[in-house]
Amino acid sequence: MLLATLLARALARPSRPAATVSPAGVDWLRHAAEISPSQLLDELGAHEEGLSEEEVTSMRAFWGENRLARAERPSLARRALAAFADPFVGILVLIAAVSVLTDWVFARPGARDLTTPAIIAVMVLVSGALRFVQGERSDNAAAALSKMVETTCDVRRVDVGRVEVPVNEVVVGDVVHLSSGDLVPADLRLISSRDLFVSQSALTGESESVEKRRELGAAAPEGAAVTDLDDLVFMGSSVISGSAVGVVVATGAATLLGETASGLPSGGGCRATASEEGVARTSRLLVALMLVMVPTVVLVSGLTKGNWLDALLFSLSVAVGLTPEMLPVIVTCCLGKGAVDLSRDRVIVKRLDAISDLGAIDVLCCDKTGTLTEDRVALELHLDVLGREDAEVLRAAFVNSFFGTGMKNLVDSAILRRALEVDPTVEELCDRYDLVDELPFDFERRRLSVVVGDGSGSTLMICKGALEEMLSICSHAEVDGEEVPLTREIAAGVAERATELAERGMRVLGVALRREPAGVERLTTADERDMTLVGCLAFLDPPKAGAADAVEALRAHGVETKVLTGDSARVAAHVCRSIGIPADSVIEGAELEGLDDAELSRRARQASVFAKLSPSQKARVVAALRGDGHVVGFMGDGVNDAAAMGASDCGISVDSAVDVAREAADLILLEKDLMVLERGIVCGRRTLANMTKYVKMTVSSNFGNIFSVLAAATLLPFLPMSAVQLLLLNLVYDVTCTALPWDGVDDELVRAPRRWDEVSVRRFMVAMGPVSSLFDLITFAALFFVVCPGVTGAPWAELDGAGRALFVATFQAGWLVESMWTQTLAVHLVRTQRAPFVESRAATRLTALGAVGVALVTALPFTPLGAALDLAPLPPTYFVLLGVVVALYAAALLLARRLFVRRGGTLL
Repeated sequence: MLLATLLARALARPSRPAATVSPAGVDWLRHAAEISPSQLLDELGAHEEGLSEEEVTSMRAFWGENRLARAERPSLARRALAAFADPFVGILVLIAAVSVLTDWVFARPGARDLTTPAIIAVMVLVSGALRFVQGERSDNAAAALSKMVETTCDVRRVDVGRVEVPVNEVVVGDVVHLSSGDLVPADLRLISSRDLFVSQSALTGESESVEKRRELGAAAPEGAAVTDLDDLVFMGSSVISGSAVGVVVATGAATLLGETASGLPSGGGCRATASEEGVARTSRLLVALMLVMVPTVVLVSGLTKGNWLDALLFSLSVAVGLTPEMLPVIVTCCLGKGAVDLSRDRVIVKRLDAISDLGAIDVLCCDKTGTLTEDRVALELHLDVLGREDAEVLRAAFVNSFFGTGMKNLVDSAILRRALEVDPTVEELCDRYDLVDELPFDFERRRLSVVVGDGSGSTLMICKGALEEMLSICSHAEVDGEEVPLTREIAAGVAERATELAERGMRVLGVALRREPAGVERLTTADERDMTLVGCLAFLDPPKAGAADAVEALRAHGVETKVLTGDSARVAAHVCRSIGIPADSVIEGAELEGLDDAELSRRARQASVFAKLSPSQKARVVAALRGDGHVVGFMGDGVNDAAAMGASDCGISVDSAVDVAREAADLILLEKDLMVLERGIVCGRRTLANMTKYVKMTVSSNFGNIFSVLAAATLLPFLPMSAVQLLLLNLVYDVTCTALPWDGVDDELVRAPRRWDEVSVRRFMVAMGPVSSLFDLITFAALFFVVCPGVTGAPWAELDGAGRALFVATFQAGWLVESMWTQTLAVHLVRTQRAPFVESRAATRLTALGAVGVALVTALPFTPLGAALDLAPLPPTYFVLLGVVVALYAAALLLARRLFVRRGGTLL
């Protein structure tokens, strides 16, 4: 019945938005803003007391689910195709296409052969299948972990009252309660609000928060943006302060954010992290090498051999050989394993790349409260302006905390708990007073005011906040029950006492009163003036027992801890000194505001403590550190931390954080413990080290092969290896490297921050590649002058067509086997700076897979498949030569490794 009513109304009102995005969506939002909440509820068929379960089902069926279209995971078929959508696979397909033309379409009837394209097809299938399987496993693991921390919202349902439900279960017509720290779950029309300030930066790009009210007041000016309508809040916005109740008018793709998102490309964040920048630079290096080497190989091979088509095919295979085409598979495996390892430490990975970013950070910025301290604030003292214990100060603070409608923070909870312990009769104040109005806390004013009435018409404003700000709005003080002017002497005494308490590690707030402030709905921050200071509250949040050990452990791993807090400078400095963070130089928000970017970058390099910061100032400090070349992680859990997390390379939060902080985070700790974070950093470094192993070893080995190929193309009368042989070698080697994510990493390789470094890759390639080339040339000489003539019975110059074919097949088989042996050996020799096989052993699965690969390639020339690839069986004398070459190669590579470490300080 309800569904039929909704359909009838939709047909009668064509401007009503459907569950899909259309231009009518904005018209519907404007209409919802212009009518009264009661009219809107009637049009939607909803009720202020909430929807029933039957109505929720009907609303969802008609309006659609609360999901953005771009958040949907692609279908299984699309994910499978995406696993093959790689430029290196494209090169393989191109080679296969050319091979079909040369070996079948234009070949003589008796010479037609599809072996080469068939092998390439197998290579493509193996590469794509590995990437698909590993990608599915990683995605499924990440999705399972992410479900452990689910964003919810407070919804009113007629059957159960107010209840927390997942955001994606919200439907049009739901009545939603919002408070500080919440993410707006859908587009809402406000039914009621109290000093509601929201950030709409996800929609408008404006960092400043805007106030939203229940009533539009008047028709919006012609041409005004829908985001400027006062009584609408939108999906993607976050509540900075205040509270509200609203009815959902659009969900999912029909929201303003959904409509905007539908026109944007999916994926990617708003910032390029250190990991993404490093991968991009490394990729550019590889592309530049290909652009130089491929034309060179074409020219040299074409001019010396005269067969330009074979030269083109060979150059394309060289391009694939130079580039680690299994890199996406290896990266996915490494990151997936890293996510599993972190989950054992109760860390949820929301963005897989964040694992390598975590390993790269050299600066950790964090908030003080709850991160370095016990997260259990206790109210130690409640003093009058003369420094004496005063129960009336505590009672005033109790009323302020009790009637504040925002999210109860640790300070409010401590006040309520302490007041009930000291004087249980304070509960009578809850019945005596009613809330009239409120000015919620924000990070600019740093105070909270509530106005309460006693039923007789009299009103009282009670304000509590940071002492400096409280003194600035007070003109009087209460001394011995009498109101007196706030003289400089009284103010100085209060400030001096607060300084003494702060130096003992206490946080000091002031409490002030004002009688008969502005009436309800007319109260503004301008009314916070001419107040009477009644006293101070002193809170103690002791440092965590393990905080000092964690800070020292991070320092030992090359990570500097910097504290960015909204608390006072003295309290922050006291806590930091007690746990080993230097606090000789503290930068406060007011001072920071006067610094330009260059000066801030210089000062941020030296200071470890930043106090009394606003959210935007925290983000600015993080940006300054990143601009100075640091990789920065930020750990926080509050509304004021979200911007800084978004500006960092790796945002870290906890499962108990507010919604907006959890959404901004890349990693979520299920335990708010810096030691867990230290272990996570080590895990990230292990992950990045194993990825770096593959890139450096593969690129340097293949770089050496390029010089070997150029030398052979110039000096030999034939190609040293066919295109398909070179590709097959590269594939087998890459498959053996898929065990690298499970390889161990030496302790010295995780002591310092690690990041993608294309300069180090280039240096490693230049240092190690020529070693491979040298022994390839030695192998070429031995094969050409000793091994192959021994098989054919005569040197090259004396052979006819059949003899020369056997000579070439033996030569190519010999270099194929030698290349596999030396490349696999290189994995074990350069994966560690220690003595290989003695002081540091590779993981069993890496050793086993490498041994299988070597055995298969060594046996290949003796098999029918080897014959189909134009490989000839190798004589016993070759294996004697192979043993000598491999032994000499190992000695030379160890010497090159030692020289590289001496010059660069680290191998990987």
